[in-house]
Order: sequence, then structure tokens, then C-alpha cells
Amino acid sequence: MSETKSKVVKKPFVALRPVPVVLVSCGHAEQTNVLTISWTGILCSKPPQIGIGVQPERHSHGLIQKTGEFVINIPGEELINEVEYCGFISGREVDKFAARGLTPIPGSAIETPIIAECPINIECRVSHYLPLGSHDLFIGEVVAVQISSEVLDEEGRVDDRKIKPILFNANEYWGLGELLGSFGFKKTG
Repeated sequence: MSETKSKVVKKPFVALRPVPVVLVSCGHAEQTNVLTISWTGILCSKPPQIGIGVQPERHSHGLIQKTGEFVINIPGEELINEVEYCGFISGREVDKFAARGLTPIPGSAIETPIIAECPINIECRVSHYLPLGSHDLFIGEVVAVQISSEVLDEEGRVDDRKIKPILFNANEYWGLGELLGSFGFKKTG
């Protein structure tokens, strides 16, 4: 056992880190939007459900409420400028798809478009909605997943080294580090 290090107690804050950065597409043909979110996570595996936290004043919040759908698009490092732009510019003011050269293509199970440039697109139908405070939680049941064949390995599994997903950590964007091990690599007891 290593020696215990001293701890400093802080006021409560969102200390979870790092978290994934995703581009959430929402809306339908007449009005679509793209929102950068890092308040997202897997909530259930059967049925598969993912949650996203969205501030009520955001343009996307109303679109998700209206349609009951959203897509979590996982961008690679090459989309870092689009990620930053879509997090700071309101969709009320500009068509972010057009402004950043992102290609909306139809979802396979929902009307909300996916972002073609993102290697993974997770189509979700809202199953639960929960107001929390500064953010509201939309829980989406995963109804379809589209994956670019270029990011699959020889066995058809996603190779994250090919995706190069973006992580958000204390107001900084990061990439993946080195592989430390695989689930179940160390037996305990």
C-alpha cells in the first residue's frame, strides 16, 4: 500500500473528469441545430440509454422537447474547430451545419439528421426528461447506431485510435492517452 496523501476539501462542483465531447444534432428538416455537449453519459445498457444535460435557455433544448429526438455524434480530433464553434454560437443566429461545412444526412430510425463527418452517430428517442437546475436531463433510448467503416478493426469492433475522440477536462480539450489495460485484465481476491 502507498502512503496516504493529504486531501483538500472543496465546495461542491462538477469534479468528474475527463468527460467525452459530443456534437448533438437536433430538430427536423425545417429547423435543425448542432450543440456541443460534454455533460453526457451512458445511463443504462438494457435498453441502451444515454443522458445529455442541456441548459433550458439553449436553442437546442426547445428543439429536443418539440421533436422528442436527438443524435449524439462523436467527433474526432479533426473536428475540434467545429466542436468549439458549435459550443459558442447559437443556432438561433446561424445554421451551424452550413457555417461549419457539416453534412446533415437522414437518421436511419428517427427524423433528426446525423452529422456525416462524425464517425459514430447514436440516434436517440427521448424516454425521460428531468429538470435539475442549471441543466435539464434528457434521457434518450438508443434506437440506432451508425458507424463509419473506416473506424472499425478487422473484427468489426470500433477502434478508438482511429476515431481519436475528444475529451473535456477542466476547460481544456484532450485526446486519448496510452492504453492501460482491458476490462477484466486484473483479477482481485
